[in-house]
Amino acid sequence: MNDGVLSVENINKSFGGVHALKDVSMQIRGGEVHCLSGENGSGKSTLIKIISGYYKPDSGKICVDGNEYREMTPAESINHGIQVIYQDFSLFPNLSVMENLSINAEAARGSKIISYKRMRETALRAVEKINLKIDMKAKVADLSVADRQMTAIARALVHDAKVIIMDEATASLTRNEVNCLFKVIHQLKEEGVAIVFVSHKLDEVFEISDSITIFRNGMNVVSCKASEINEERFSYYMTGREIQSTQEKPLVGDSSRIMLETKNLTVEGAFEDVSIQLYKGEIFGIAGQLGSGRTELAMTLFGMADIKSGEILMEGNPIKISSVQKAKQLKIGYVPEDRLTEGLFLEQALVENVAVTHLADLSSKAGFYHKKEAEEETTQWIDTLSISPRNRNNLAQKLSGGNQQKVVLAKWLACNPSILILNGPTVGVDIGAKQDIYDLLNQYASQGMSIIIASDDILEIKKLCNRVAVMKGGKINAFLCGEEVTEQALIEASI
Repeated sequence: MNDGVLSVENINKSFGGVHALKDVSMQIRGGEVHCLSGENGSGKSTLIKIISGYYKPDSGKICVDGNEYREMTPAESINHGIQVIYQDFSLFPNLSVMENLSINAEAARGSKIISYKRMRETALRAVEKINLKIDMKAKVADLSVADRQMTAIARALVHDAKVIIMDEATASLTRNEVNCLFKVIHQLKEEGVAIVFVSHKLDEVFEISDSITIFRNGMNVVSCKASEINEERFSYYMTGREIQSTQEKPLVGDSSRIMLETKNLTVEGAFEDVSIQLYKGEIFGIAGQLGSGRTELAMTLFGMADIKSGEILMEGNPIKISSVQKAKQLKIGYVPEDRLTEGLFLEQALVENVAVTHLADLSSKAGFYHKKEAEEETTQWIDTLSISPRNRNNLAQKLSGGNQQKVVLAKWLACNPSILILNGPTVGVDIGAKQDIYDLLNQYASQGMSIIIASDDILEIKKLCNRVAVMKGGKINAFLCGEEVTEQALIEASI
C-alpha cells in the first residue's frame, strides 16, 4: 500500500468574488476508500475539477506521489493516474464498449491508422482487471446503468489509474448493482488503488469508506477515519445544525377514509394485479428496485399510462385517470423522479416554475395573467419551504439539487392537492434538504393530505411510511405495516 498518493494543500478558488474553496487541504492514501461529502454547493465539485485539471486554483498546491504542482492540465492529471468517473459516466453512447475503452489509448498513440485488433486487446485487458463480463460490440447507449458504470471504471483502468474519483456512483443503481460495485471497489483497494467516493447516502458511506472528509461552505470542516464518526455527527458537520425529525414515528392514516384504491390494476409490460389502498392523512410507501414496477405504478396513478385491466377508485367511486389533465382535475399532484428533465423549466425563473401548474387560477376570466399575484405566491412558497437563495426571479438551473426539488414540490403544493404522489422524492438531495422535505411531507400529511412515495431508498421508506407495498417483477411481493416495516424486511421483500 502506498501512502499519500494524492494530496491538496491550502487550495483556494473564487469565482467572481465568491469563495468556492477556502484554504482546503485533504490527503488520499493508496488502497483506501475516502468519502468526500458535503451539501450541494459546498465545494466538492470545484475541488474535483482542480484535481482533474479542469480548473486552476488561485493558490495552494497539488501533490502527486511526492511531486508538487501549483496547477495541472487534464492531460497531466491523467498521466499521473487520476481518473474521474462523473455521474453521467462521460462515455460515448453511440460507440461500442470496445471503442469506449480503447479510444483514448489509440488517440494517445498519435497514429493515423486505427488498429481494431489493438483496440480489442486494450479493452479486454481493462475488463479482465475487474472480471467484467460484457459484450464488446454492444453500444453503450444500449447498456444498463450498472454496465455503463462498470465500463467507466474499466476505462479508468486502461490508464493504470492510481486514484479513481467516483461522483455519486450509486445514484441510479439497484441494491444488487451497488453490491457488485462495492465488490469491485474492494478489489481495487487490494490492488492499491485509491478511491474517492462522493455520495450523500449515509448507509453506503459508512459501509464502504475507510476515511471521510466533509466540506461545508467551501471549507474542510472535518477529515477523519470512518470509525471515528457516527451518522449524527456526519449530518451535523455537513449542515452545521442538528438534524432532528419533527416526526418520531411514521403517521398512521385514517383507515375509515380510503382516498384512493386500485383493484387488480394491470398495465401491460409494467405491472399486473396491483391492489392498494391509500388512507386519508398517511404517507403510503411503494418500495422496490429499479424495474420492479413502482415508477410505472406511480405514473399510472397520474394518468401517464394506459390501463389494460382493473380499476381505480377515489373515495369509493370508480374513476378513469386518462390523462395528466384529468389527474389534476381530481386534485392529484405528481413529483417526478427526474426533476431536471421532467419537473422543471431550468431556464425559467422560480415564479414561472411555481405558476405553471395552476395558470388558470392566476389568470382573469379574459385570460390575462396576474403576474403580481404569481410573484407574491412564489415568495410565500420560498419562505414556507426555505428555498435558497430567496429570490423568485432566480433561474431554476442556478439552484442546488435540494432547492430545485423544493421548487417542484412548491408548484404542486400550490395546486392544493388532496393526493400527492412523489417518485424518488430525495434523489440527489443532500442531508439537510432531505430532512426539510421529510418534515414538510409529515406536516401536510398531518393536515389531511394523502401522500404516496415510490422509492428504492429503504431508509427513506422506513422513516416516512407506516404502510408499505413492496414490488418485485411487476407484482406486489409483500405488504408491511407498523412494526413490520423494518430495513431487513424491506430488503428481503424487494430482492
